[in-house]
Amino acid sequence: MSAPTAAEAASHSSAWAPFRHRVFAAMWAAQLVSNVGGWMQTVGAQWLMLTLTGSAAYVALVQTASGLPVVLFAPLAGAIGDLVDRRRFLLITQTAMPVAALVLAGLTIANLVSPWSLLLLVFAVGTGQALTSPTWQTLQPELVDGADRTQAIALGAVNQNLARAIGPALGGLILAAAGTGSVFLINSASFLAVIWVLAWWHSSTRAPTSQLPPEHLGVALRAGARYVAASPALLVILLRATVFIVFASALWALLPVIAQGALQLSSSGYGLLLGSVGIGAVAGGALLPILRKRMSPDVLFGTGSVIFAGVVLIVGYVPISAVVGASLLLGGMAWILVLSTLNSLYQLTLPQWVRARGMAFYLIAFQGGNALGSATSGVLAQKLGLMPALTIAAIGLTISACLGIWRRFQTIQPDDLLPAGDWPSPHLVAGSEETGPTLVTVEYWAQAGAEDNLIAALRDTRFSRRRTGASSWRVWRDSNDPGHVVEEFVVASWQEHQRQHARVTVRDQARLERVRALTNPVRPTAVRHWVAPSSGGTRE
Repeated sequence: MSAPTAAEAASHSSAWAPFRHRVFAAMWAAQLVSNVGGWMQTVGAQWLMLTLTGSAAYVALVQTASGLPVVLFAPLAGAIGDLVDRRRFLLITQTAMPVAALVLAGLTIANLVSPWSLLLLVFAVGTGQALTSPTWQTLQPELVDGADRTQAIALGAVNQNLARAIGPALGGLILAAAGTGSVFLINSASFLAVIWVLAWWHSSTRAPTSQLPPEHLGVALRAGARYVAASPALLVILLRATVFIVFASALWALLPVIAQGALQLSSSGYGLLLGSVGIGAVAGGALLPILRKRMSPDVLFGTGSVIFAGVVLIVGYVPISAVVGASLLLGGMAWILVLSTLNSLYQLTLPQWVRARGMAFYLIAFQGGNALGSATSGVLAQKLGLMPALTIAAIGLTISACLGIWRRFQTIQPDDLLPAGDWPSPHLVAGSEETGPTLVTVEYWAQAGAEDNLIAALRDTRFSRRRTGASSWRVWRDSNDPGHVVEEFVVASWQEHQRQHARVTVRDQARLERVRALTNPVRPTAVRHWVAPSSGGTRE
């Protein structure tokens, strides 16, 4: 889909423009119902753990148990999401998740739950969420047109935080009135909304047809990991997201302890505190289109990080419920600034063919950082006290804001990630069935005086070659003729090299055109493909 014109962008400048698309609106509403149930479960699980143990470390482990499955299973989930029918895959995962929630509810109502069984079942529900998230997060923005896509991604973060406003408050009230088991039962029922919408929706889009056989799961996993590892733009986002969430998670992990201890609040009061965060996040989501016009992604991220650091300090040092609640409103706004900036930049830096796989690594950074930060902050609070633990978190958040001085975000236009479409397909001699690695060599002859520029331009293509499939890459210069240069790279198989041709984007093609512009037109570039012979012959 082409980039929007200025007139189109202006017509879609509203924060709520994506809701004009019926399927997006239905999925967003169903996700909100499910997220409300999820936050109710979080409140119930944290409060139940506090009742069972009275330990800040154990309470923090609830978030760790919820986030750890993403670290373990997200790459697998992302690869599956890129290879199979996404609707059917989501139906399967969403149908399995209520089962674990029902078991948790049953054990709680029967008074049979222990700290470790609670963590195990929270982990089980989190596993279903880990399998769902890469596909779900990349699917929803595709339901709107290009002009609305960035705000659709932001509305995904708003959804989570609006649920944070409703779920904890509602969960606290139900917990106080009917007990923790009822909270878990309602969470189990909340999955039915997503299941219903997925059953109702039938996608009108189809993946591009290909004459190649489907990728094997292992090959797809390696391709996703290789793409992210060879993308400096994605790695910067992952680095800054990880640093931010490791320290920001301290607030969410320790807030139940602060609410019960320093603020002397009940479970419903704790829910209202989290509700303040959600209300602030919704307000921040409404302001995002205006702020994006006036601030770069680096400024948005840095501003949000610094504000969040200040909120962490207020929560840690000011034991006044009204002040803490007001500061959490600002915290919600800062949270949405940071999350929407990271999420939209990351998703829009991924081409279609690897989007779910690539998104899995973002979720690993986010949830893995959350799990690590929650556990660490819990231990620090146990050993040093709440205020020192939160002070360390605030310092870390300030450092995350300063990382933009060293590593800035890189904005890539969506049209630059579309398939180039003009790379000729490689051919293999008829009857050959080579399954081993493929070595590709490309011989260049530089224009007079452009020898060093050609080498530099070729080195600039190495990430493109690796992102599209090369497992190794090197450039060689003829010792007798500095203008004669050979580029070589290895691809895992002939089929993978054929896929590599289809993966070349407009941005990759532009780099290759810069290389060609430096070559001697009298000496055409020569491309050769070397395939590993099939094993055979006699043994001695």
